Parts: sequence; C-alpha cells; structure tokens
Amino acid sequence: MRLLLLGCSGFVGRELVPFLLELGHEITLVSRQRQPFAALVSERFACLQLDPSDPASWDNLGLLEALAAAEGVVNLAGEPIAEKRWTAAHRQLLMESRIATTRHLVEAMARLEHPPQVLVNASAVGYYGTSLTAEFIEQSPGGEDYLAEICRRWEAAAAARPPSCRLVILRIGIVLGADGGALGKMLPVFRLGFGGPVGSGRQWMSWIHRHDLCRLVATALEDPRFQGTYNAVAPEPTTMGGFAAALGQAMGRPSLLPVPAPILQLLLGDGAQVVLEGQRVRPGRLLAQGFSFQYPELPAALAAATNPALH
Repeated sequence: MRLLLLGCSGFVGRELVPFLLELGHEITLVSRQRQPFAALVSERFACLQLDPSDPASWDNLGLLEALAAAEGVVNLAGEPIAEKRWTAAHRQLLMESRIATTRHLVEAMARLEHPPQVLVNASAVGYYGTSLTAEFIEQSPGGEDYLAEICRRWEAAAAARPPSCRLVILRIGIVLGADGGALGKMLPVFRLGFGGPVGSGRQWMSWIHRHDLCRLVATALEDPRFQGTYNAVAPEPTTMGGFAAALGQAMGRPSLLPVPAPILQLLLGDGAQVVLEGQRVRPGRLLAQGFSFQYPELPAALAAATNPALH
C-alpha cells in the first residue's frame, strides 16, 4: 500500500517504518525532523519535514499530494505523556499536539475526491481512567481525568474522517522496547542494581511489546475486518511490582528498591499519574478476531526487549 505516516519518527517509528517497508509498503513520513532515519535508504521511503499540528503545513503541496496518493494513513502524533512536568502550558501541548494534528488530517481527507481507504489512529489506555480493582475492555466507559479527556477528544477528532475511510483506533498501553519509553528509562537503573517498583507497586500496567504493536498496525492497515476501537495491549497485564520483579529476573539484577512516589511527583507533577496509577486492560476484540501476539507473556517480552539478539 501507499502509506502516509504521522508521528512515526520516534520510539515506535524506529521499528514501525522499517517493518512496513519490509512488508513491501511505500511510505511518506511527515516529521518535524529533517531526516529521522538517516540510515534508511529506500526508493519506497520519503520524508517531509513539516509539523502536522501546524495548519500551515496542510497547505504544503508535497503533503497534499502524498495524502491524495495514500491508500492508508497511520497517525501516532502527540507529545510524550510522561517526560516533563505538567505545567498548564504542557497540559495544553499534550492535548493540542494530538487533537490539532488529527483534526487537520481528517479535514484534508474530507476535501479529497478519493480519500485514503483506512486510517489507523492512536489513542491510549488512559481513556479508561485509573483503578486498582476494575478491569477494562473496549466497551468500558471512559474515565474522568485529564488523560481520559485527551483520549476522548483525540478519538472524536479521528471519527470525523470521511465515511468511506475505514477507521481503526488503537488504545495503546505501555510499549516495551529497550531504546525508549518506560522500559528505556528503567534499564540503566536496573543495570546498576538499584531497580524496583515505582510507587506502591500495586498499580496495574497494561503493556505491549513494540514488535507486536508494529504487527498490529500492519494488520489493521491490511485486513478489512479490523474496524473500530481496539485495546492495543498484551493479554496479561501485570502490576508495577510484578513488572519490576520480572525485569530484574530478565536482567539478573535485584528489584527490591522502590522509587518513592513523592520523588516522581516532584519531577513530573500531574504527569506522575501515568506511572503511579494504572489500569487493568484486556485486548478483548483482538483476541476475538484471532490476532496472534508474538509476545503474549511478560517474561518473554522483557527478554526480547532487553536482548535484541532474541528479537
């Protein structure tokens, strides 16, 4: 397929872009970086240096031509959630980086005589709010906190796509990969022998190995049976304490020293909520449609993520 990718130049994109190329797809990547994958050379890969959240970018002839030619679109655009303190300005950036990009995209699609056939749009398990006791499936109601509000508005913006365009929304959990995300931040600490659970350790973590997420995106693009909202998480969520213990075992390091919640709150403010609170999310629709996880269990996922030779 001819694909247009937004927000795919970071942690997930580092594996997703080469993976889609291996499958034979033709890719135009929109990125604020001039060339995020300098070593990636292919006649089926092009990069446009534009900010998709800026309305002026959607007047660019190259972007409009790429959208008009695209058979599928993948939109993962959005500022990272848990990397900075949540000032009022950063809260607004978290919201607008997702909503503005998605709104501009679907408005541009609506102007086309022949819009793309499929839009795969990110959301997050933050849609459900947080709970120590509840279990969430795709039909569960949304939460009431700020992350839930971001996800609600994000999904609503994607739902405004042209009716002829098949929409797949992926509510993504914590993505596991050694070179970024939550695991990437934890690995150096564990290597030094100081790793342990963050906060109480009782909060739930709904996770997915990055390779399974890339396989899911590809499947959603290619398989017309995929439509609507899916929880992009592995079948077995874990607690933060269980995750720390499994990571320590995978690395042959102790996992006894908890990271106190007040320290994280001091660093991240409201953003600490992402790791201090969680949600137990199940991939009900993926399992019902027969999606096969390569890494359904945490020990194998962590072994693969921390040892690339196993991947």
